[in-house]
Amino acid sequence: MAELPVTMSNLKPVITAQINGEDARFVADSGAFFSMMTQAGAAQYKLKLNVAPFGLFVNGIGGSIEPSIATVKVFTLVGVPFHNIEFLVGGSLGGRSESVGVLGQSFFRIGDVEYDLARGAIRLWHAENCAHSLVAYWVKPSEPYAVMDIERATLQSPHTTGTAFINGVRIRVIFDSGSGTSILSMRAAERAGVKADSAGVMEAGYVSGFGRESIKTYVGPFSSFKIGDEEIRNTRLRFGDIVTEDTDMLIGADFFLSHRIYVASSQHKLFFTYNGGPVFNLTASRPPLDAAAEQPGNGDELADAAAYSRRGMAFAARRDYEHAIADLTRACDLAPNDADYFYLRGIVYRDDQQFDLAETDLNRALELKPDDLSALQVRAQLRLRVHDMAGAAGDLEAADRAAPKEADIRLFLARAYQSADLLPASIAQYDLWISAHATDARLPEALKNRCWMRALLGQDLDKALADCSAALKLNGKSGPYRAQILNGLGLTRLRLGDNGKSIAEYDDSLQLYPQDPWVLYGRGVAKIRNDKSAEGEADLAAATALWPAIADEFKRHGIAP
Repeated sequence: MAELPVTMSNLKPVITAQINGEDARFVADSGAFFSMMTQAGAAQYKLKLNVAPFGLFVNGIGGSIEPSIATVKVFTLVGVPFHNIEFLVGGSLGGRSESVGVLGQSFFRIGDVEYDLARGAIRLWHAENCAHSLVAYWVKPSEPYAVMDIERATLQSPHTTGTAFINGVRIRVIFDSGSGTSILSMRAAERAGVKADSAGVMEAGYVSGFGRESIKTYVGPFSSFKIGDEEIRNTRLRFGDIVTEDTDMLIGADFFLSHRIYVASSQHKLFFTYNGGPVFNLTASRPPLDAAAEQPGNGDELADAAAYSRRGMAFAARRDYEHAIADLTRACDLAPNDADYFYLRGIVYRDDQQFDLAETDLNRALELKPDDLSALQVRAQLRLRVHDMAGAAGDLEAADRAAPKEADIRLFLARAYQSADLLPASIAQYDLWISAHATDARLPEALKNRCWMRALLGQDLDKALADCSAALKLNGKSGPYRAQILNGLGLTRLRLGDNGKSIAEYDDSLQLYPQDPWVLYGRGVAKIRNDKSAEGEADLAAATALWPAIADEFKRHGIAP
């Protein structure tokens, strides 16, 4: 029925569509039961919000939300206009590849679906008289393939769901292309004999989904993962306390990239073949894939620059930079006046640590498209890296002028101005982002950073106190920013002259991270001002031993014992 061009942005499959004639990026998310958009995205495209049916909630990683509904008058995909298309609105996308939403099962379940992300495509199929056929049409005689049963999709339960085995234990899995990496639930990992404190398990940071909370994750060793006819031995899997109803594991985009998948809803089966390379550990270094195996037509020329670009970005998502750069170079040669291909090759050069070549490509992209937000963002990052503050500031200012006020790039601009020590400009960007992203999982971080900069400047201290207090509440006791928020509260209290409360906040922060020179020095100043000179001097000495320049940093912001 259709072939949808997909560009991998890291481990997110991104599709470009149009909302009432304006370009918009969406993540292809087979794990979302309905297509969704953020509140900021709806505001950016000036869409009217209506009340959702009573009792409708969306559950996912990070909690649940009560969405609104927006209707897009003309939603255009691969040149085909669709009229009066509804999207659920709300929740967080966690900065998904500059996307404004996700295309979910309300779109993909119209027929069979083929996920060919390694070649930059999702294909929608209408199956007729195929009840007993091998619909994985690309499989040649004698070539291996795997097949598994999947549950019948319904309007109430539209996900692609099946059974797998982890260390021999049966688990229920959902194929979720919107999840960058596959993740096992904590309870399923424990049933398989692996806990957070088991041997070989490491902390693996936090993940977020549609909800406002961030979930702590771990990576641990598993002796066997079996799905369909395929078994992977001695692998490492991410797991965490994901709360999804009756689901033990999300099979993410890492699995999709390493396989070609055909979801035969007409047969209630899923067919897949292995592309090569690691299945789950796609962030680690790896040998290049077999390039011939990755080329449609066994090495034939691809159709156009766009096809080379999409396949190149799929290689890049798997950290196979050699083949990615080769494909993107072919795209640049075929379309030398298309800014997008130079931008994409620039970010691959950046990821491959070839920074000079990255900036050359970004310069070319911005010559062709001077207001390209993505290129301005990446070039600003490169310039900040080499302390070209004037050049970085120019790029940030250009992006500020070009970006819609609700755009997610405002959070990047805020962080970048903060890195450049341009604190008032950073606060202005945080103001814009926070006002448009009230339900975003990254809100605690943004509030924490705005509190910190106000405290450093010694300005709007009541607002700083409110920011840090709100961040602390949203972050919770086990969230990733608690120590930093307490540091911000300590500095704010110090600025306000409330030395006793400042010491208490710093004490709580040091319980979580005892080697932070900012916290130690700030507590030292507060203790000296609170007539505890000996204790204060000891804190100052400990902070200076960790970072000799810490006293100069405090003095630069007008703070001294």
